[in-house]
Amino acid sequence: MAEQQDIETYHKHLPDLSIPRFTEMQKQDAHEYAKAFIEGGNPPWLHGLYLHWLKLHQEPFKGVTNDGDIKPNLFHLSPEEIPITSIVTATNHLLSLLSPAQLKSTLHHIDSPEWRTWSNPEFLLSNKGIRLDELPPPPRNAVLSILQTSLSPEGYTKALSAMRINGFLGALVSAPKICNEFSYNFVLFGLPSTTSPWGFSFYGHHLCLNLFFYRDQAVISPWFTGAEPNMIDSGPYKGTQILQQEEKLGLQLMQSLPEAKQKLAQVYVDLKDERMPKGRWNHDDQRHLCGAYRDNRVVPYEGVLVGEMDSQQQELVTQILDEYLLYLPTAARGIRLKQLKEWYRETYFCWIGGFGDRDAFYYRIQSPVVLVEFDHHSGVFLTNKEPAKFHIHTLLRTPNGGDYGMALRGLIKEGLVEQKYLWEP
Repeated sequence: MAEQQDIETYHKHLPDLSIPRFTEMQKQDAHEYAKAFIEGGNPPWLHGLYLHWLKLHQEPFKGVTNDGDIKPNLFHLSPEEIPITSIVTATNHLLSLLSPAQLKSTLHHIDSPEWRTWSNPEFLLSNKGIRLDELPPPPRNAVLSILQTSLSPEGYTKALSAMRINGFLGALVSAPKICNEFSYNFVLFGLPSTTSPWGFSFYGHHLCLNLFFYRDQAVISPWFTGAEPNMIDSGPYKGTQILQQEEKLGLQLMQSLPEAKQKLAQVYVDLKDERMPKGRWNHDDQRHLCGAYRDNRVVPYEGVLVGEMDSQQQELVTQILDEYLLYLPTAARGIRLKQLKEWYRETYFCWIGGFGDRDAFYYRIQSPVVLVEFDHHSGVFLTNKEPAKFHIHTLLRTPNGGDYGMALRGLIKEGLVEQKYLWEP
């Protein structure tokens, strides 16, 4: 019943496609659309954020922290049983299908700062690599094969679902050249190898995945996944839905806390609270702190300590984190989840907004080795001015230099390849 009510609510917020925003979008392809945005500066609030992102990108990578200082010796090297040979084979097959010009655009040095220029709006702000909706079926399918081989089966289904929902949104606003199932870029960093470090970025509207590989271990971080609306209710993919588990489990956890801990966890009562300091909310990220270009953000711990929760509440935290690790190959996911649980003595859960069954909300789980965020958003394409449950943003970061496999790359360069990879509390 609740899901159907949410669908009906989203239908109440379908936009007027006769206004200039949509009539212009319907005439443009992705490159024309991005050029008009970058050169024209509309909408001003998003253009201002884009200019701020460019300044942030000039900063050397440090990593997300809780206090501005990188905690050392958190990440080490050891096997995680990912199918690296199959991933390399799939990637080399793609390379064999590309033209010299496409290869030049796709191949970047593993330490290229371009790895950090992913973004989740529909604007193609950083056009590198190859774009799937501009490819013929063989290389497009080859990219999808890389994703399928690199991710868990459940993670691949989730990624495909996000892409299909993006195509559904493009149909809703009659702008399929801007938002479609394949409006995503793929770019390689380093050459595919079973023995040397390398990785790739796959990014576009509401789906951005950064994968780093070294031998048979992987880091999938940072990633961003969103949906507006978060369910397809017509057409060939009818019934497709994502992010409902993250929503359900987060609310269940908050509602299970005793009143005193609920008050401690709820750092702001309102989703756009007048007590928020400047910059705590912005029009694009809204309550998110660690989205695109926020590689060095300082995010102080807030809320309640997971280590002080009872066993049932800790199990809910574990289920939430397991859902956020869904993209990882199955064996690596189990290993990583066990490592995250070892940090519950320094893991915090915080909440913004109400926590009734129908309330929109934000939550974050944060420790030295993981940070996940969940946020209900107001409309971007749809017209709801207040956050609603049919527009969701989620993300994962690996703090203290772990994003993009940076911490592991440092160890590899130092020649510390024989150490075990263990997140040691």
